[in-house]
Amino acid sequence: MVILDGKKVSEKILNTVKEKISGMEVIPHLVVILAGDNPASEIYVNNKKKAAQKIGIKSTVIKYPSDISEETLLGKIRELNDNNDVTGILVQLPLPEHINKNKIINAISPRKDVDGFHPENVGKLVIGEEPYFYPATPQGIIMLLDEYNIQLEGADAVIIGRSNIVGKPMAQMLLKRNATVTVLHSYSKNIQEKIKTADILISAVGKKIVRCKMVNKNSVIVDVGIFRNSDGKLTGDVDFDFVSPSCGFISPVPGGVGPMTIASLMYNASKIYK
Repeated sequence: MVILDGKKVSEKILNTVKEKISGMEVIPHLVVILAGDNPASEIYVNNKKKAAQKIGIKSTVIKYPSDISEETLLGKIRELNDNNDVTGILVQLPLPEHINKNKIINAISPRKDVDGFHPENVGKLVIGEEPYFYPATPQGIIMLLDEYNIQLEGADAVIIGRSNIVGKPMAQMLLKRNATVTVLHSYSKNIQEKIKTADILISAVGKKIVRCKMVNKNSVIVDVGIFRNSDGKLTGDVDFDFVSPSCGFISPVPGGVGPMTIASLMYNASKIYK
């Protein structure tokens, strides 16, 4: 069994991005908008800001109270779209309940949408064109698999979860690499049998779901889930101690997909579209 060391690979990617930025005439400028006082969101935003500063990307965090109006937020996004000094925009999710998430995402210029969530970027991905930006987590997973020379072409890939952030774009990116993709969700039947067929298993549901010896000995397990169990310890969708002896490759939680998401986001933020 081989550990997919996201922390190690992310450092390699960040160093490459840092070297690229040092030779650029225009320094990328990432603006992150945070609305509300969600503690987890504040941690994520601080991590993104630290990563950006570490590699030479200019980073600005704009924080609003939870009662900010939707129109105020849309107005700020329009202002950032028109600001040539700003090369990337990220709105931290989740947003306060009274704000329409889709309306906010749609307002961001697709050329500054470093999260890769704008319908134009998603649409390009679905029809096989190159988007301005790929979603950070799926792109980070592809980078991680490539670093370990995991064969994607012709592989049977099973994804657990169909979210717009991970599951759906992950399926499209694997299809682009000529994998055969199965997406499992709460209405799927015979889940265990389908998991057993997977050369590559990617779980992104946020609860312990891969518990028993459901995988084959050569399978590649990517655990996207991250949450705290009853004793406060960070864990993922996969019962690591039980599953790891039964597979070929596995990503840990923490230290797997999380660092790769940050590195992937910084890779996106280093791109500048005039």
